[in-house]
Amino acid sequence: MLVSTAEPIFPTDPSLTTVDLLKNRAKATPQLPLFAVPKGTAWQDMTAEDFKAKVVALAKGLHAAGIGYGDRVGIISKVRFEWTLIDFAVWWSGAILVPLYETNSPAQILGILNQTEITHIFAENSSQWAKLDEVSADLEADLRIWRLDTDDLSKLVELGKKVSENDLEAEHAKVQGSDLATIIFTSGSTGVQRGVELTHSNLVDTSRNAAAAMPEIVGEGSSTLLFVTLAHVFARFISVVAVHSGIRVGHQPDTTKLLLSLETFRPSFILAVPRVFEKVFNSAASRAESSGRGSIFQAAAKTAIQYSKSLDSGNASLILKAKHGLFDKLVYSKLRKLLGNRAQYAISGSAPLGKDLAHFYRGMGVQILEGYGLTETTAPITVNRTGHLKIGTVGTVLPGNAIRIDADGEIKIKGQSVMRGYFNNTDATKQVLDEDGWFSTGDYGSIDADGYLSIVGRKKDLIITAGGKNVAPAILEDPIRAHPLVSQIVVVGDNRPFVAAMITLDAEMLPAWLENSGLDPKMGVLEAKDNPAVLAVLQEAVDAANSNVSQAESIRKFVVLPGDFTVEAGHLTPKLSIKRQAILQDWSKTIEAIYS
Repeated sequence: MLVSTAEPIFPTDPSLTTVDLLKNRAKATPQLPLFAVPKGTAWQDMTAEDFKAKVVALAKGLHAAGIGYGDRVGIISKVRFEWTLIDFAVWWSGAILVPLYETNSPAQILGILNQTEITHIFAENSSQWAKLDEVSADLEADLRIWRLDTDDLSKLVELGKKVSENDLEAEHAKVQGSDLATIIFTSGSTGVQRGVELTHSNLVDTSRNAAAAMPEIVGEGSSTLLFVTLAHVFARFISVVAVHSGIRVGHQPDTTKLLLSLETFRPSFILAVPRVFEKVFNSAASRAESSGRGSIFQAAAKTAIQYSKSLDSGNASLILKAKHGLFDKLVYSKLRKLLGNRAQYAISGSAPLGKDLAHFYRGMGVQILEGYGLTETTAPITVNRTGHLKIGTVGTVLPGNAIRIDADGEIKIKGQSVMRGYFNNTDATKQVLDEDGWFSTGDYGSIDADGYLSIVGRKKDLIITAGGKNVAPAILEDPIRAHPLVSQIVVVGDNRPFVAAMITLDAEMLPAWLENSGLDPKMGVLEAKDNPAVLAVLQEAVDAANSNVSQAESIRKFVVLPGDFTVEAGHLTPKLSIKRQAILQDWSKTIEAIYS
């Protein structure tokens, strides 16, 4: 059994809550910009002192509306400034915030509302209100809906003017670090949504220790633009550590405006899932190809990867350095400008990042620091650090936590970041949390001699072929998914004679690829899925992935599906991870046809 432990820089203080993080920040640097809100094409800063004042005013309104200690308040909204404002106001009122994904179906919303007995909920717009209205007849408790698009926040602030700060503080004084701060429902990749109980201490300890371990990234004066949903623990943690550390935060829910926002906001670090980094690379390559500079871009990409690898080995030749300097002027500088021309770092999580892609970004001047964590661990448990980056791993354990690899290869976690349990589900909690506090992640991994963790794949996803060969799908799926034509891929083969795959095409990238390949750019997915040129290039991607595994583990056959997996169809989680079991069930006839 391998164990890696990092002692906390900040031990747990049972008296501290998330509200104390805001109070301390406003006291230490009252005039430091803590948020920036869009104003035309520019951004208007909001100081820590101003943010605290807005939080208090809204918290008074919540108190006046009857919300107090231990009450559960919902929110269903895209990422935006008001999300975090509501988050801290709910905490200041002594209540617990329960986020719902804006993509949740009415049935999912009904289940969460009834399970948590939410009495008040913030809805972003008429679309979310309509879903709430649809389930209203089946709710077990009365529900008060506050809409963001009809300025209900201002109404609450007005209502709260009759509440004194002493009354508000008396309510919050009841809250201790061990009390619940939030219940976050897992995104359902396993098919079952469970409410993860995270305490104030979970958020406070994780934020303080992560900030102390990574001051050059999440330190005072840093900045980031959030476009990942705040309903997910990944962005939620960043929003809390930002208040603690003094990070200037902007929000952009519309990904079609993301590049413009990055250019004007100029973040010092970026938070994203691997699919975003793949899209940026593939789009840049496609534009270069369309403009006749495809060979230059490919040469620049190859050089960036070689240069990054040379940083690890310390043997960059003079020729490589010269080529890197040339491409920095021709290509890399333009790509950095797309990201705002200030970002030196990016944090990636939620799924594995391809090694070559990580080397490419480091070679062009942006270090992607891959990390690992789950909702049940308040997001990050391990992360790569600047100056101690080991590409292909998810880094070393953060202070205050420990990881171990059991005999069967499963990763287990213990420490300040681990959840209290699953809401109203003692049996499920006992299945994953033992008496000593070790949490069973359900992931396979390994720890090297330097303490760096590598992820093999999900335990539940392991495929055992009819010949008895164990296959971890991720090692095949991840490199194929990085191909510009591929949107999603699901490897199959459990109890089957060989491994196969179902692939979906990226409809956004398809027209440019077709045009660059001398084919009709108006060709749709239905026609393209059977096109010999498309199938040939997909076979090349499959062959490249197969080179990483033995013959018994390799993909022998693949089919291209007529459409894509979507959140709405129940095949993807809101963070765009595949719901494997749902896909296997809904596409069972296709799978049977592969093996018939």
